[in-house]
Amino acid sequence: MPTSRTSRGRLLYAQSGGVTAVINATAAGVIETARTHGIKVYAARNGILGALREDLIDTSKESRSAIATLRHTPGGAFGSCRYKLKSLEHNRAEYERLIQVFRAHDIRWFLYNGGNDSADTALKMSQLGKSMGYEIHCIGVPKTVDNDLAVTDCCPGFGSVAKYTAISTLEASLDVASMAETSTKVFILEVMGRHAGWIAAAAGLAGEGQDAPPHVILFPERVFDEKAFLAKVKATVERVGWCTVVASEGIRNAQGQFLADAGTRDAFGHAQLGGVAPVLAALVKEKLGYKYHWALPDYLQRSARHMASKTDADQAHAVGCAAVEYAMAGMNAVMPVIRRTSDAPYRWKIDPAPLSRIANREKKMPTSFLTRDGFGITAAARRYLSPLIQGEAPPPYGRDGLPSYGRLKNLAVARKLPPFGHATGS
Repeated sequence: MPTSRTSRGRLLYAQSGGVTAVINATAAGVIETARTHGIKVYAARNGILGALREDLIDTSKESRSAIATLRHTPGGAFGSCRYKLKSLEHNRAEYERLIQVFRAHDIRWFLYNGGNDSADTALKMSQLGKSMGYEIHCIGVPKTVDNDLAVTDCCPGFGSVAKYTAISTLEASLDVASMAETSTKVFILEVMGRHAGWIAAAAGLAGEGQDAPPHVILFPERVFDEKAFLAKVKATVERVGWCTVVASEGIRNAQGQFLADAGTRDAFGHAQLGGVAPVLAALVKEKLGYKYHWALPDYLQRSARHMASKTDADQAHAVGCAAVEYAMAGMNAVMPVIRRTSDAPYRWKIDPAPLSRIANREKKMPTSFLTRDGFGITAAARRYLSPLIQGEAPPPYGRDGLPSYGRLKNLAVARKLPPFGHATGS
């Protein structure tokens, strides 16, 4: 697809929020595709903060081979941040600063790689550009391990954390089963998912049938019932000899309180959760007397590039490529989303969707994906989840036995504006 303008103008790419095992594959797709159009790509250092601080990275200084390593490197190659821009009404100065930076560096395309909040920011920027008389095409690029973006069938980053979770559940369960006669009876794995239980649901792929682990899955979409939970664990241990539990960090009690609420808030205003696994473990010990172990994979689950899903890695790269094509075609305020066209065989494609249908919306697990007792996943959930963890895309390994991950030079672009940063810490 030919570019809609000449080589005039630059493209700015930024990563936002928690990173994933494959977000850099999206960055590679963006940079590689922009180069085919003769467009120079700048990256904002540490996400939107870099744009506000005019702390930009010139990716044209990186070799083709260096950019290619991003396809198998976890983390955020240019840095990310948890910084939520306030509304235009409450802090117009930050949005105007972004337009000033764009104007100073002739940035005509802005690609923001993130979740719901990032989609909202890209949407606002597209609107502000018009009102300030500066032509800027803003494209949201999907990314979140939580899999909770609206419209898209799945979110880049989710398939890999789903694969990690299912494999970890299976492997840990084999360990527990080996020791259950004289040691641990209950194993509890806590996974990410503040409001949506997609990652916890993926653990259900580890086994199928009443006696296969995980025996209990706890979803944010269902109110936590202590009595029912303990009864399920007790019955499982008595029948099987042991029990594996997988819990979303965001499960709540009947009063709507997080079981693991630490009483603090992050930069987006979300509750900081202090760990639901030890809370559940204490219940099991106190009420049932079983020996337990619990695990909190935390960053491990979203950074495990060595266990990435090939489907996920391919989709992450594809949305980056598509985002540039949409920008070059003159589209604005859209996001490349994944459309599933077939379950078996699994087929998908990329289509544009308006950011207005995605920003500040949250996709939760449908009721049809949860078993009647609320402790497992249905056949419909398996049909949805299983294709997303298919295929392996291992990184290359060096002589030291460790993955050979890429590292960029990340050379800075010369600043042209005075400093700005009362809210950004610069």
